Amino acid sequence: MKLQHHLGGLEGLGPVYLEKRVFVQPWEERIFGIHVAMMALSKHLPAARATKTSFRDHWTWGHLRTGAEAMNPFDYFAYRYYEKWLGGISSFFVEKGYITAEELASLTARYLTDASTPKPQKANPAIDEQVVDYLANGDSPLGKGAPPAFRAGQTVRVKDVPPVEHTRLPGHLRGKSGVIEHVYDGAYGYFFPTGDGIGEPMPVYLVRFDPAEIWGAAKVEPNTVVYADLFEAYLEA
Repeated sequence: MKLQHHLGGLEGLGPVYLEKRVFVQPWEERIFGIHVAMMALSKHLPAARATKTSFRDHWTWGHLRTGAEAMNPFDYFAYRYYEKWLGGISSFFVEKGYITAEELASLTARYLTDASTPKPQKANPAIDEQVVDYLANGDSPLGKGAPPAFRAGQTVRVKDVPPVEHTRLPGHLRGKSGVIEHVYDGAYGYFFPTGDGIGEPMPVYLVRFDPAEIWGAAKVEPNTVVYADLFEAYLEA
C-alpha cells in the first residue's frame, strides 16, 4: 500500500492550495486533450474499434490512475496534478512501444530548447467524431451482477485487502466499521480487474462512517460524518 492511497489518514502534508483555474499552464490543456482522445479511442469501445487510428490499446481513467499511483510517493507529492498525468501517459506510450524513451527524451529537449517548434498536426475527422461521441455518451459502468449482499442500515466493516498497483479503496477506511446509508440501483463494473476484488459488475454502496472511528475522537469536529461510495468486494458483514 503506497502513501498516496492513504491521503485521508496522513498528517503534515502541508497547506491545501485551492486553485480555482482549471488549467494553470497551456500545456495542461494539451495533456487533458490527449487523455480524452485516448479514452475515446480505447479498443474496448465498439465505436473506437471501427475508427481507423494507430492507437491500438485499452485506456481509461483507471489506467491513468494506475500510472500516477505507480510513481515513487515522494515524486507523487512533489509533482502537480497534470504533471502526474504527463508522467503516466508518457510511460504508457513508452511501455507499449509507440515511442522509445530515447525518442521521447530527444523531442523533450527540442521543445524545451525552442518552444516555437511546430507541434504535430494531422487532421482526422473520424477521430474527432469519435471523441465528440465519447464526450456525449461516455462509457457506462452499468452491467449485470448478483443482487446486493447488504441492506440499508446494516453495519459493515471495510476489508483490509492485499496491496495492489491500483485500488479504489481509500487507505484510511481499511478495517473501519460503518453503516450502509444507501444501496445504489444496478451493478457497477470497473474498467479492468485491479487484483483487489473489483472489475466485474457488482453492487455499490454509500457507507456512513463516524469520523472518530477513523481518526480518533480528539481529531474530530462535532456533528460531522464521513461518507464513501464503496464496491461490495471491499465490504464484509
